[in-house]
Amino acid sequence: MSQTTDRRKQNAGGSDGVLIWVFIGVIVVLGGGMWGAMALGSKIDAVNPNLPSDPFEVVFGTMKGTYTWPMAATWVAVTAAVLVLTVVILVAVMVDRRRSKRSRVDSAARYMGRGKDLSALTTKGARATAQRLGVTNWLGVPIGVTVAGRQWLYGSPEDMHVDIWGPRTGKSTSRAIPAILSAPGAVLTTSNKRDVLDATRDVRSANGSQVWAFDPQGIAREEPRWWWNPLSYVTDDVRAAKMATHFSSSTLSGGSSENSSYFNRAGENLLAGFLLAAALGQKPITQVFTWTTKPGDQEPVRILEDHGYVGMADAVAGEVNGEPKRRDSVYGTAAQMVDCLKISGIARWVTPIGGNAEGDRRPQFDPDAFVRSQDTLYSLSKEGQGSAGPLVTALTAITVEAAEELATTQPGGRLAVPMLGVLDEAANVCRWRNLPDLYSHYGSRGIVLMTILQSWSQGVEVWGREGMRKLWSASNVKVYGGGVAEAEFLGELSQLIGDFTLRTASVSFGKGQRSTSLQARREHTFEVSELTSLPRGRAVVFASGAPATLVATVPWMEGEQADAVRASIAAHDPAAPAPVDHTQAGAAASTQAWLNASTAIKQEEAKDV
Repeated sequence: MSQTTDRRKQNAGGSDGVLIWVFIGVIVVLGGGMWGAMALGSKIDAVNPNLPSDPFEVVFGTMKGTYTWPMAATWVAVTAAVLVLTVVILVAVMVDRRRSKRSRVDSAARYMGRGKDLSALTTKGARATAQRLGVTNWLGVPIGVTVAGRQWLYGSPEDMHVDIWGPRTGKSTSRAIPAILSAPGAVLTTSNKRDVLDATRDVRSANGSQVWAFDPQGIAREEPRWWWNPLSYVTDDVRAAKMATHFSSSTLSGGSSENSSYFNRAGENLLAGFLLAAALGQKPITQVFTWTTKPGDQEPVRILEDHGYVGMADAVAGEVNGEPKRRDSVYGTAAQMVDCLKISGIARWVTPIGGNAEGDRRPQFDPDAFVRSQDTLYSLSKEGQGSAGPLVTALTAITVEAAEELATTQPGGRLAVPMLGVLDEAANVCRWRNLPDLYSHYGSRGIVLMTILQSWSQGVEVWGREGMRKLWSASNVKVYGGGVAEAEFLGELSQLIGDFTLRTASVSFGKGQRSTSLQARREHTFEVSELTSLPRGRAVVFASGAPATLVATVPWMEGEQADAVRASIAAHDPAAPAPVDHTQAGAAASTQAWLNASTAIKQEEAKDV
């Protein structure tokens, strides 16, 4: 945007046109007021009995002295002036308040989608879509309020979302939290911070549903009061390969050439064999990491052979008995993929106490039961050394797959009660390799996903350039919330938003005459500089079948559940005094028991060796 003038406001017709209309308005108000006061005052004072009905004749006749100005007319004129002045002041105050809420970019809204262009996204359109899909208690994910027309917009129960918001632009307060609060069924969400968890957990659990906070890195200081066994998903060699993919995609960049290198593929295949062997041998998943540190160990090969997986056994045996130098490289690659399993704090969340699942009294997370509930799963992780990202990715993907399997058994092949997945910080904590390929399919199953990124480049790093484009194109609702400084990406957005016609007038004088000429040219509705500096509280929405539109974002603080959210935040504020919680004492005891049992097992293993 120009630093001095908003070019979009130059289409108002020029200052000359404005002055003409102001002059006409003043004449009409003064002349009409004088005529009305004269007519009413004459009746009150019983003067000017032959006063004509023509306003112009009355006004000019009064000015010439043809008609007598009655005293009552003065009081009428004064009263009318006071009323008009009061109305003008009230209107000015309202306009000033409205302008105070307006952003410097709001003038662009009249050149973007509005009115009937957005009918499918409005409250009426969203309700009609939901009813068509058999969803009776949810309009869809709230997006925001249009700047032009002040209409609420919603993503329907079959729409998929991709959001790109720069750091600290309000994506959690205006998108993630309102979406979670609106969901009618099960919700899963990922994040690298505790803010979304603290804000929504008590609100979500108010109806009796359970909150599952998966916090293996202690981001929210949650204790492992429950656990999840990743190997419960690994029931055959196909699922073992899928699980291995989730681990490898979380540690390697999808856009780099190394992702398709020989050692990465070989390491992933070896990991799949180890995962299947651990599942068949009823061993904890931490055993998989142990095997990656022991090249030449024949135990996984024997387990696979004993259970009839000959092909997988041969593949693992080829690596176990391979040339030492190449074998060490493959083992090292596999070890990198499951590196998080060596961290005891993470292992407590994915292994039973003492290695005995039957003796572990903690609830065990079951994805199949979760997708049939109204529970909420919060998966927290952060990038860097010791990241639990591979487990977060696997847990997310497995839960969504369980929802897909449930959908195939329900009318129309879609969930009767949609499931919402808010993949916040997806590029950092949920690097799901196959997500772009599956995105559009999940929408037809009643599984609504929101992938939230901080920049376009983040997506390219995870899925590659073509993968990110595929994800972007497969989403029905795309929201840009500002704060991104990538000229190429913003240039494409500027083109997608479109152009408007800028009309300007120029005045020239010659030979005593004044002439006016009009010019028109096409300009971008939003320039790149305007998009990178998009003010907080505004977002650009691209929806399937509709022009781009400018919306005012609505943070949770302005929603109906604001008080409940504030109470939830206060209740879980880490700085607040902690109430006496016997469940936490029990969790601490369970954690200590897990550590004691694990130490005993390791000591026994050392004796055997």
